[in-house]
Amino acid sequence: MAQVCAALPGGLPSSIAIAYSGGADSSALLHLAHAYAQQHGITLYAFHVHHGISPNADAWLAHCARTCEEMGITFAAERVTLGQNHSVEAAARHRRYAALGQMCRERAIPLLLTAHHQDDQAETVLMQLLRGAVMQKGMETVKQAPALLGTDQVWIGRPLLSLPKDELMVWLGLQYSSQQSSQPRSQSRSQSRSQSITHVEDESNTDPRYARNALRSQVLPQMAQIFPGFQQVLARSAQHAQVTQSLLEDLARQDLAHYPAPRGLQMAALLELSQDRALNLLRYWLSTHGARMPSSAWLMELYTQLRTAREDAQVCVVHPDCEIHRYRGCIYWVPKWQPADAPQTFRWQGESQLDFPAFGGQLHVLPVLPVLPVPTSLQNRDNPPQAAATWGIDAAWLRTQDLQLDYRQGGERLKLAPNRPNRSLKQHCQSLDIPAWERQRLPLVRVVEERPRALGLLYAAGVGGNSHYFVETGERVHLEWRAST
Repeated sequence: MAQVCAALPGGLPSSIAIAYSGGADSSALLHLAHAYAQQHGITLYAFHVHHGISPNADAWLAHCARTCEEMGITFAAERVTLGQNHSVEAAARHRRYAALGQMCRERAIPLLLTAHHQDDQAETVLMQLLRGAVMQKGMETVKQAPALLGTDQVWIGRPLLSLPKDELMVWLGLQYSSQQSSQPRSQSRSQSRSQSITHVEDESNTDPRYARNALRSQVLPQMAQIFPGFQQVLARSAQHAQVTQSLLEDLARQDLAHYPAPRGLQMAALLELSQDRALNLLRYWLSTHGARMPSSAWLMELYTQLRTAREDAQVCVVHPDCEIHRYRGCIYWVPKWQPADAPQTFRWQGESQLDFPAFGGQLHVLPVLPVLPVPTSLQNRDNPPQAAATWGIDAAWLRTQDLQLDYRQGGERLKLAPNRPNRSLKQHCQSLDIPAWERQRLPLVRVVEERPRALGLLYAAGVGGNSHYFVETGERVHLEWRAST
């Protein structure tokens, strides 16, 4: 525990939290963290995530809350919904860490402790190998994980990582007496006579349909018989992998700096670097965006498609967390897109900003300020005479209109200024170098006109306003769309 806290940039924190499921491992961590916090005057929190998968989830939540109340530990819980997902394990892990990160952020807690031990490390290494993925660092004792927690202000600590599972169970056995209660098997509890601390058992931990459970219950026991102490060996392998991976990341950082692009990676990197070096760069580049590490086969397919596609082809390779596009000599990482239910009708009532979270951004309504003319004495070829006013939307008129936020339907046209031609929205996007996949995501503001009953295009995000609605005098405003991310 002391080693984990000492590794934080600011030294010993004033508050820490543990991820508390109520199981044996997290119950052991709860004891240790409680004793350490009391000894060092640290405020301890216990956070529980309710997935709602098990019929016993409510009972586990009640157990955790009751245990923390008895021990005088501040407790909080968050309920999450997994939705439709091919991998329940992956979805549960993603939602769990996001909820834990949020609870830490809300309370300004810099350190979140988890109860991972040495056997978990061994399982992680084997899972990576069996997935065909390049061996990563494995779990680290202390690390930042902004992609998981949603912030770089919270660190993850694993104080039990060097402890084998069997030693942890021995420690629990010394602290607990095995007494079966009247609870269902999925909630079987062990209890300490002296401290009255219990833990629950998640019935899904023995379900072999989950890959990690099958590995834990069927494969690892056989390995322990043939290769006693294999967990320590795999832990050392993970440490070796950390050193190797650090060197590879240093090389990838140098390559990324050599082939930068404003919002992506230059295609030249894949054409000029050796295959192994280019794959290493792609893997690192994906990790900088928080994407889960793909298998070697998927990465090779990405590399091949990006390299061999025609120059004018619109390459799109789908990753579980994102899309990879190639456009005009660059490679782009694009988040998965879930279009909003459109159109969304609204009225402007003078606000400077209207939030549209379903569309992923805000519509800003900004005043048009007059442009002061350049004095005659300063006018020259570089400073031609300027008008004292600029065009904009009549603010009084805008307040009376029913507006809609929508996506492109096709065929939209836009005249950006009175002295500019009326061109298709597609032509505008091409001239502004907006990639095809972004054009579908950029919202449009339309006016619901009375006569004729039609939708008039008022503003296109990333392009500009329609001068058909502009005036030169009076209170004027212009629109600007700003994406949240």
